This record gives sequence, C-alpha cells and structure tokens, in this order.
Amino acid sequence: MASIDKIAPQHYQERAHFKECCIYQVYPASFCDSNGDGVGDVQGIISKLDYLKDLGVDVIWLSPVYKSPFVDNGYDISDYHEIDARFGTLADVDRLISEMHKRDMKLVMDLVVNHCSDQHQWFVESRKAKDNPYRDFFWWRAPKYSPEGERLPPNNWREEFSTGSAWEWDETTHEYYLHLYCKEQPDLNWENPKLRQAVYNDIMKWWLDRGCDGFRMDVINLISKVPSLPDAPIKNPDDKFQEPYKYCANGPRVHEFLQEMNREVLSKYPNLITVGETPFTHHDFDVLVPYVLPENKELQTIFQFEQQEVDGYPQLVPKDYQLSEFKEITSRWQVEIQKRGGWNSIYLENHDVARSVSRFGNDSTPEYRIATAKLLAAMQCTLSGTLYVYQGEEIAMANLPKDWPIEEYIDIASQTYYAE
Repeated sequence: MASIDKIAPQHYQERAHFKECCIYQVYPASFCDSNGDGVGDVQGIISKLDYLKDLGVDVIWLSPVYKSPFVDNGYDISDYHEIDARFGTLADVDRLISEMHKRDMKLVMDLVVNHCSDQHQWFVESRKAKDNPYRDFFWWRAPKYSPEGERLPPNNWREEFSTGSAWEWDETTHEYYLHLYCKEQPDLNWENPKLRQAVYNDIMKWWLDRGCDGFRMDVINLISKVPSLPDAPIKNPDDKFQEPYKYCANGPRVHEFLQEMNREVLSKYPNLITVGETPFTHHDFDVLVPYVLPENKELQTIFQFEQQEVDGYPQLVPKDYQLSEFKEITSRWQVEIQKRGGWNSIYLENHDVARSVSRFGNDSTPEYRIATAKLLAAMQCTLSGTLYVYQGEEIAMANLPKDWPIEEYIDIASQTYYAE
C-alpha cells in the first residue's frame, strides 16, 4: 500500500488538538456516587479527575446531565440551562469545568438537538395552539383518514424504540407531532430558522461561554428531514409502520445546517472539539465522509456505526460474523478517510452498545477477559484517529451477568424490545 504521505491531502497530516487527545466518556448516573443516594453525580466526577488525568485522559465527554424527566435516560431534555437534581447543580458543573481546566483537561457536553422533552417549554408552548409562536419549532401535521373514516397518522413512519408510529395524536389542537424516538421526545423542526438560532445562541453559545470545550452531537444526521414527509418504503410487509430513515437520515439540508452552525458558532470559539453521531447509514461510506472533510467546514469527526453493526447491533439480536468482516470495515475507514483528508474517531464502546470484551472476545474467565481487553486496547491505540474510551473500558468491564432480571436494564430500547 502506498504511504499515507503519497495519497492523503496535506491537511490530513496537519497537527490539531482534536487529533492528539484521548477522550473518556462519562455516563454520570453510573460513574461515581458522591453522596450515597445510588446515583452518580457531578461531585463524584470531580473526585475522580486526578484518576482520569493519571490514566491519560485529555477530554471528558459528559453524557446529558441536564434537567430531564428521564424517559430516555436524560436524552429527553426539558431544560438545557438547568442540571438535573439527581446529578447536582449548575454550580457543580461550573466547578467541574474549572477543576478540569486547572488540570489542562477539556469538557465536551452532549448536544441533543434533534429532539427535546415534551416537558420543554418550547413544546409546552407549541402544543397550546396552531398559531403559537413556537408551533413551527416542531413537526405538526393534520391526520389522514381511511375510506372508512378512521383517523390515521400523516405517514407510515415507525419510531425507533418500538414498532409503533412515529406520530403522536394531540387532543388540544387535533394534530399529530413527529417523534423519531419515544412520544416524550418530539423532533425539532430545523427547517425553521428561528429554531436554529435558538439552538445556536440559547444552547450552544450559552454553554461555550460557561467554559464548555465542545460537543458530542446526538443523532446529528437526523436533523434534516425531507419536508414533504413521504411514506417510507415497505421493507416489512407484515408491519404497519416502516423504517423512515430514507427520508430523515442525512437529509437534503443537513450539510447546509452544519455549515451554518460552524459559521455562526463553532468557528468563533478556538480549539473546540466536535464529534457527530451518525446512525442509520448502513455501509454507505461516501454518505458519511462529507461530514468530516475540512474543506466542508462542518464537524471534525463522526461516530460511524458500520463497525458496530458487524455483530448485529442495533437490532439487539446477535449475529455471527467473520473476523475478516471486522478487519475489512476497520481497514476501509482507516485508509479511505485518510485519502480524502478526513479524520477518524476510534471507539468500541459507549452507552448505546454492549461491552467490547463480551462482544468481540471472551469474558468467561478473568484470564480470557484480561487477554481480550489488552488485545482490543492494543488495536484501538495503534489505529489512526481520535481515541474514545467508555467508562470502565480501562478495567475490562464486561456485560451484566446473564442471570440478572430485565428490570436491571434501565433503558427504554431494551425494555420495549423485551416487551414486544
């Protein structure tokens, strides 16, 4: 194979802070409990900063700590400016930022702006009346009717967490609203420039001005939908509702929106770190690469899911795979993204997936578990890209024991899958 300096654009080799750091994801509820109430908290994170610094962590990616009803473990945000009481206070987060900066560490917050909670003030206002100023912050549509007069959702889109409709009927205004995830997570309408400005100014700049150093952007490739919201292709004839991602993943204006975000926010703050989560793009390398090309001025890196899907994720049904498949996917992303001048993110674990020693190795005995963890760590640390480590990965944490009951899985996707 030709050397990288022969095939890569020059900017791939340019040094940058985001290329040279180790990023550690903290899932706050299960990281460190400082007050003994059974839930991890911000003070607990502060108490472990020296441990993380000694471990070699440069950046912490903090999963949502915002105020939330916790239908989806905090990814249903009711107030982007407040910290949920179970985690502490805004003053605690300010102290976390201060203590991290003293240690030359950076804090990346989770930016969840494809959707919010149905308890967020924007949505509370939106559902009051069709002429409410916040109405178009969300996707509201009139119902359809069958020949027999049965009221039907506006299209056949399925929500992600179940086999049900992605539309919820609202009695107040007699229209449906769109929710690609659960009904308590209405989708934000990025077609509305006022919504975009609210995201840029009231959320992103607000946190950056408090000292936040960047964002991990939740399902950021879903923010642009085909405005006509057409019916999805029929992939499963036995199902009433169908996978919608042809019309809402990597949509027609997604790059326009991200370039606008970069111009108005990201480019104005030096040395930020940005990474976008880009699911539902199955094996389509060419669709995802534009997000990270420097000339496009969008994001620095993305989380691609092709490697994560090799053993069956996200359907929660494991499938057999060959090591050659794993190697081919890894190699293609390593080589091809360099040819085009982009940059990889390297990860095997996060809050959405099972533990890597259990998935890709053997956790049946301490001996095998340790060997597996070292092998996987060696692989990740010798690949080209920004390294992401999930809490506990550094101690070879494995999956829950198989004899634990379903009640221990405090996760809406797992609970709904089990129930269905």
